[in-house]
Amino acid sequence: MNLMHSVCHAALIVAATVAAQPALAQDADQVAAQTPPGALTADQQSAPNGPTSEVAPSPDDAGEIIVTANKRAENVQKVPLAVSVIAPAQLASAGVRNFADIGKIAPSLVVRPAEQPQNSNISLRGVGTFAFGIGVESSVAVMVDEVPLAFQARAFTDLPDVERIEVLRGPQSTLYGKSASAGLINLITRNPTDTLRVRGNALLTTDEERGLNFSVSGPAGDNLGYVVSAAYNYWDGNVRNVVNDKEVNGRETLNLRGKLRWEPTSDASLTVAANYINGNSDVGRPFLRFRQNARLRGIAGQTPDVVLPGVTVGPDNQDIANNYDSRTKYQGGGGYIRGEFALGDMNLVTISSYDRFHLYDYLDHDDTAATVAQGSNIQVGQFKSEQVTEEVRLQSPSEQPFRYTIGAYVAGVKFERPFFRGPSFSLANWYATARSRQVAGFVQADWSVIDALTLTGGARVQNERVSYTFADNLARTRYAGNASDTAATYRLSARYDFTPDINGFLTYATGYKGQTYDLTTGFNLNRASAGPVRPERSRDKELGIRSQWFNRRLTLNATLFDTNYRNLQAQTIETLADGTSNYRLTNVGRLNTKGVEVEGSLRLGEDVSLNGAVTYLDARYTSFDVAQCYPLQTAAQGCTGTPTRQNLTDTRVIQAPEWKFNLGGDYSPALTENLRGIAQFNWQYQSSLYFQPRDPETFQPAFHIVNIGLGVRDEDRRWEVVAFVNNLFDQQYYGSLVNTAGNFGGNIATQAVLPRDFRRYAGIRAGVNF
Repeated sequence: MNLMHSVCHAALIVAATVAAQPALAQDADQVAAQTPPGALTADQQSAPNGPTSEVAPSPDDAGEIIVTANKRAENVQKVPLAVSVIAPAQLASAGVRNFADIGKIAPSLVVRPAEQPQNSNISLRGVGTFAFGIGVESSVAVMVDEVPLAFQARAFTDLPDVERIEVLRGPQSTLYGKSASAGLINLITRNPTDTLRVRGNALLTTDEERGLNFSVSGPAGDNLGYVVSAAYNYWDGNVRNVVNDKEVNGRETLNLRGKLRWEPTSDASLTVAANYINGNSDVGRPFLRFRQNARLRGIAGQTPDVVLPGVTVGPDNQDIANNYDSRTKYQGGGGYIRGEFALGDMNLVTISSYDRFHLYDYLDHDDTAATVAQGSNIQVGQFKSEQVTEEVRLQSPSEQPFRYTIGAYVAGVKFERPFFRGPSFSLANWYATARSRQVAGFVQADWSVIDALTLTGGARVQNERVSYTFADNLARTRYAGNASDTAATYRLSARYDFTPDINGFLTYATGYKGQTYDLTTGFNLNRASAGPVRPERSRDKELGIRSQWFNRRLTLNATLFDTNYRNLQAQTIETLADGTSNYRLTNVGRLNTKGVEVEGSLRLGEDVSLNGAVTYLDARYTSFDVAQCYPLQTAAQGCTGTPTRQNLTDTRVIQAPEWKFNLGGDYSPALTENLRGIAQFNWQYQSSLYFQPRDPETFQPAFHIVNIGLGVRDEDRRWEVVAFVNNLFDQQYYGSLVNTAGNFGGNIATQAVLPRDFRRYAGIRAGVNF
């Protein structure tokens, strides 16, 4: 512990000295071991057929990290965007093994888990879409190897064979389309190599998590390379169902992935990739608070002691009493074909993809073990998604003063959602479909006017047609409709290089999220007559500085941003064509988010590296005067009118902490000629937030989490073993809070979704790499 104390102390001194918590670059050994083929130098990446071998960078290149944020391989320090790059070592140190935990090390990102993955939410800089309809897309796009995921729940699984994660903050609609109005997360997986490489990792924890993954890559013949990976993870969960004495809130997943890369000539390559996922999760939302006179559905005698036998309600409660197994099971697969061809000095890239995903969801709707009819209410549904995409882009040489990318994109997506709830209350039985067809063209150009000044301009024009069907089997009604829209977005930026290692940029960008239909329980003639929810638009201004010091040992970047959203898509009250009102997803008004992001890294010699990031965020509704009241809200608390509503104008946005940071460190001293020690720490902090506007029952206080690890590794990183403790100080916090007072006669009843590290746990992870 003296060693860890020294490292922590040094980290705090450095953080105070540079007035920031750094978070990007890695030392030379880390780059060599963790960076994907082609992510070492821009020259390698820009080759028409891309790289196929791994080469350790020179010390001068140790701070260079290559990203594809502009659909072109570039040094992240030269990209006039707010981009974070997360390497596998940072994920391990922060205890991140599942997509839902990425927000731990990307401070502008908050991932809110839910009882089931389709209801989870991703927000960047306080902006995300909180809706349950199948046709409603996220404000934050998720991609794997530049291929978009149609269904956000598809992302909420483990992170096998990930080489790096790029998080692009702010509107990215110009290059990435309508589902990236607030940002983008791009998961980059490992590529084939032209020498045999084997990597494997195993994990075992004190709370019964078991994980194993491996990948093998190498040559499969002349000009042919491959990579095959598999991953399995099982975790029992951290909630106990007292009815059957079963651990829940856990998961089990199997991921398979493979790539073949063929290079018939030096001017052409073809990559074929396929993936498969199969998994399940179980659900448990413990009750934290109950008012003494709470009764299930207001029924006399159905007190908490009766409906939750054996459960002690309280803020540390990890027990539930459900008489129906809440769970999900899912499977899916897909793949893509990527071609890269040299056409003279030009480079042609084509990406064709296909994906299918099927999720079954089952929920104990009343969350109790009550024996009365109301204690047997359940929800059962399915999500089916299918997506086909095609992208073609032509790129000029990267080394020219004037360089450009021009492309076209076509996508077709369809969803199906059968849904049942009952049999006692909140009855529902319906079947809905949603389809989307998108055609877009885009262009972006960079012009180095002089050696120090580069101007960038880009634009996108897209046309989308959306359609739906909705059959209510209880009301015996059917509705169908469609709509189309053509929209344009653009981005302008200027970057000035003060020195080879210091530059500043100014960017102005617009964002767009497409129109949609709110296909949820209660869809009726009024909703159908109201038409689609209008598109959401954003305008973003950013001012940034990118700098490296002391022979690139210190990287320090800062970005100021100010973004306005109009026609914000959110849940509210709407007056319909016949003069009546109801609650639904619609356009509510405006939102503004502004703040500052600072990130960087520091290498202290060959043995010590520090990384971190900090975000200050001020996200507020600037126009939202007809919002839903929260359960139990009174007129004195702002719930007035008919139907009742509250005015959220100038209220802080939900799921938007004012401060969020992480700080990590790695110390690897030489123990012998062939062995090095490992000492790691990661410190995460998040200030308070609301999960629902102003609702005191969904208020999450500020918290911090510390993870540590100690181990040993081979000098050449061919193997390593690390023992770790996550949530060292056993700090309790909640992934989400839900006010379910409506289920208990209008009395306080609050439940929580517990995060993976709700309690301190320890474990050991081992890896091989040769």
